[in-house]
Amino acid sequence: MKNHENTSTKNNFRSKCIATAGLVLLCLCPAPAQQRKYRLVANDSAFWQLIPHDAQLTTPGTGFGFTEGPVWDNAGYVWVSDESANTIFRLYPDGHREAMISLGDPDGNTYDRHRRLIDCASVLRAVIRLSKDGRSYRTLASTFHGKRFNSPNDVVLGPDGAFYFTDPTLDLPKGQLQEIPFQGVYRLDKHGNVRLLTKDLAQPNGLAFSPDGKLLYIDDSKKKNILVYRFHRNGTISGSRIFGTEHGSSADGVPDGMRIDRAGNLFVTGPKGIWVWNSAGVNLGRIEMPEQPANLSWGGTDNSVLYITATKSVYMLNTKTRGFVPYD
Repeated sequence: MKNHENTSTKNNFRSKCIATAGLVLLCLCPAPAQQRKYRLVANDSAFWQLIPHDAQLTTPGTGFGFTEGPVWDNAGYVWVSDESANTIFRLYPDGHREAMISLGDPDGNTYDRHRRLIDCASVLRAVIRLSKDGRSYRTLASTFHGKRFNSPNDVVLGPDGAFYFTDPTLDLPKGQLQEIPFQGVYRLDKHGNVRLLTKDLAQPNGLAFSPDGKLLYIDDSKKKNILVYRFHRNGTISGSRIFGTEHGSSADGVPDGMRIDRAGNLFVTGPKGIWVWNSAGVNLGRIEMPEQPANLSWGGTDNSVLYITATKSVYMLNTKTRGFVPYD
């Protein structure tokens, strides 16, 4: 997410500080206030069943403007949105990047079942689908009841084959009017029909389905909560409750992108890095990052690698678990 109206707000949302009770089982030297470092902080021994004690954070790409929306491709590259450069890139393991298409503020991405990239194009105020070669796009949805979306932010493929996306005002282009008087979460089906799922979140952002397709998690960046809903076969949701809260200063990051593994553990960006939650809502620990992450994605040959977009860089972290990837 990036706020066109206030760059300092964007920076605040991308880097935050946390005070969570728990046991630090591995602690590399604490970073000074002006300099953050990678470290693993466990609140529960189950954290180490997911992340190796000696897991190394590597950086396949840096020097971007502001990174978002990573999507791994089996060909070995990662799609990356650069919100500042207004460009979607392919990033290769050797650090080479290929500019694919220029768009105003591309944001969260996913694949459809044909491995075509779906993007939340904030300046277009639309959800779009890139062509197979990544050089052109088609608009899938840009309005609800005749009114333009605010700024679609993140998108996932649902168990029913529809797309589910959030529409906060975080990237509403400067000088443009908010036409929809709320910040909603929507369902987009294969025919282009758009259905509002909920308008109860103050600032909906990242979202993910449980591996069995029975739950939908959505985070609220403003309230710093992760909500969970029951998902029904007809594409509706019900019964919201707070799954977890990621406390911390707004200068250190807020709940943003999220992914889930095959066992139902959630990996959610938040204050200082990535918060790891089990399916019961217990915070197992944090992956603290040298730059504030905005989003993440599973990749590698067995979907055990986390690709993390964090401010100006893209990072890789090998895990012990395997990610749930709905389009596989």
